[in-house]
Order: sequence, then structure tokens, then C-alpha cells
Amino acid sequence: MASVIKLSYHKRLFLVIIVFLWSVVFCFIGFQYLREQQYKSDFLSAQLQLYNRHLLEIVEEGQPYEEYIMTHNKPFDELRVTIITLSGAVIYDNVLLIDSLDNHRERPEVIQALRNGSGYHIGRQSASDGREYFYSATKGERVVVRTAIPYSSSLDELLKADWNFLIVMISISVVMSVIAFFITRKLGKNIERIKRYEAEQEKDILKRQLTNNINHELKTPVASIQVCLETLLSGISLSDEKRQELIERCYTNNERLRRLLNDVSLITRMEDGSALISKERIIVNDIIKEIAEELEIMPKEERLNLHTNFNEMVVMDGNISLIGSIFRNLTENAIAYSEGRNIYISLLENNDEECRISFEDDGKGVQEEQLPRLFERFYRVDKGRSRQKGGTGLGLAIVKHAVQFHGGTIKVNNRPDGGLRFEFSLKK
Repeated sequence: MASVIKLSYHKRLFLVIIVFLWSVVFCFIGFQYLREQQYKSDFLSAQLQLYNRHLLEIVEEGQPYEEYIMTHNKPFDELRVTIITLSGAVIYDNVLLIDSLDNHRERPEVIQALRNGSGYHIGRQSASDGREYFYSATKGERVVVRTAIPYSSSLDELLKADWNFLIVMISISVVMSVIAFFITRKLGKNIERIKRYEAEQEKDILKRQLTNNINHELKTPVASIQVCLETLLSGISLSDEKRQELIERCYTNNERLRRLLNDVSLITRMEDGSALISKERIIVNDIIKEIAEELEIMPKEERLNLHTNFNEMVVMDGNISLIGSIFRNLTENAIAYSEGRNIYISLLENNDEECRISFEDDGKGVQEEQLPRLFERFYRVDKGRSRQKGGTGLGLAIVKHAVQFHGGTIKVNNRPDGGLRFEFSLKK
């Protein structure tokens, strides 16, 4: 099974900061690139627009524009000049014969010029000569003057964004990443130290609560045993029947003490020494079979009918004692408190990663507000009745710890038709 890599708080914080920082950097670089390209395109178009407007004045005044185009300096070498009527017909082109040119009304830069007075288009291939041009068009009263610069290495260089800022940004980001590493390492260590302290404090509080609860639970059986023994040792005359009753009461309370100490020891072992609890290859079906056999030898008045729906063999790495305690404690809980006659154990899901199992009884269930507290140590729905049944109040707490030890989760709900439904998962 593949192991899960758990990053420290420092590394997680550093990773979040680095992802955020470099995301901002790349977004800024992209924005800056597009903005600078737009600026240079606007600047280039503005230069062409000056030429276009001057040429428009000559055309509108009826002066010989062909001679002007041929003899006067142009803002760029190889400048292509085209004069287009407002209907899109080409009436002049200094590069191509006008007979070979179709209607230009649908050209993007011409559409913009007719709508806004001017427009340009970057890097469109000419349908006439196949060359790629930068176009800029200006609308007059009767015609549209369009100039175009063929793409060349010099034009590419002119429109290229300045990447010097990229080197600066990356350098700043690297420096900030290094600073962030040291800051988050120190911050992460402090936070982890605080978390460890809080966890230890919480653990101490839980241990004190457990100790107080144990002391409280020990008082009743110890007091009962003491009263019985004092009566037996007092020398007063007792009938054989009364003497036997006192001895049996001592034995019952002693058994309760033994179960309580065993349960406390099991919970403590799972909390403090989980790394020392061994795991082996186990078959869950065999454990359920043992539960069924144990139910068969119980007195008829205490026995519940076990119904299983395990249509697959469930094999996993786990502690057989803890897995057994899950099913045994749930079974004992159903026998003691459900007042039902049936138990249902079903396999809900079984894959390579985990299995999900449900454990149900057909008893009366519990009130909804009590459900979240069922897994608390020493919590009892009916305290007097629980003690009469000999319960320690730790059964469902052990179930929860055993499930969590095997990487799973557990939840409990009332069944619609009565009883409780426990659903839990176990990582394989």
C-alpha cells in the first residue's frame, strides 16, 4: 500500500506562499506583456495615422496623390499604401494592380475605420499577395486611406515586448521566495510548537477527566465489595443463602472492576502506544463467524439472532484483538441496551483501499440529541440500567478508538424502523 507523504506545517505554508507568489508573478508578466504589446501597436498605428491623415488631406483637396506617394518620404520602408472608397472598392495601391484586388469593405481595419474613424490590425496575411502586414486605416469624407507595413525582423523587433522587466521580476521573486522560506520555517516551527503544547495540554485534560471518571466508576463496586466483606467478617449470624448472596455480589462487582480496568488499559494503549500495537493479516469474516459462535452459546433469554450479509472475503492488515473488540462491543451494546431480537452485519463496500461495514439492531434506538455523545467515555443513556447490566461505559469509546486506529471513521444513526445503525470504515 502506497504511503502518504505528510508535509510539516512549515512546508505546507511555504508551498502555499510560493504558489501564490509565482502565480501573481506570472499573471503580472502576462499582463505586462500584453499591455506593452498593445502600447507599441498603438504607437506604431499612431505614426501611420499621421501619414494617413496627411495623405487624406491631399486626396480630399484633389491634389495628385500618386506623385506625393512616390516622391515623399514614408515613415517606414516598403510601406504599402491603399486608397479605398467608402463602399470598399480599391482605387489605388502602390504595390499591386487594382484589377487584382477585391472589395476591401470587410477587412478588419477598414471596418474599424468606417465605424470609429481609424483602426488597425496586427499580423493579418494579405489575401492579395500572401504577405503578412501590420495594417492601419483612416477614414476621410470620401475615401479610406490604409497603410501597411510588411512583417520583417525589424518590425518584429519593434513590436516585441521588453523582457528586461521579466529578469527583474524573476530576480525579485527568487529573493522573496528565499525570504519566505526562512520566515515560514521560523513561523512554522513556532506554530508546531504551540500545537504540540496545546495537544499535550488537551491530552492532560483528557487524562485527568479519565482519571476522575475512573475514580467515580470504581467507587460503587469497591463500596459494594467492602460492605459485603465487612458483613461477612463481622461474625454476625448469616444464613447460608444470605452468605452465598454476599459472595456472589462480591464476585459480580469484582468482574465489573476487572472489565473496567481492562477497558481503561485498552484505551490507554491505543492512545499512548499505537505504534507498539502489532498488525497482521486478518480475515474480517472469521471474526464475525466467532461472534456468531459466541452468540450461539449464550443463554436463550440474552441471545440475539445474527444476520450477516458478507458476500466477499475481507482481508486486511490490522490488529485482530482491536478488530474483534469493535464487533464484540457493538454486539454487547445491542444485547444490553437495544431490547431487540436481531443484529444485522453487512458489507457495504470492499475495495483495495478500505472496507465499509454496517452494524444494526432492531431495538428502540436513542433520542437524536444523545447520538453525538454515544462514543464519549462513561456516557450512558440510562446510567442506572447500564450499571445493572455490568457495563463499564467504555465500550463504544473503545469501538471508536479501534476504528480510528485502523484509519477509519464511524457514525451512528437511528434506523427508520427502530434500533441503531453504526456505519464504519477500516483502511486496509
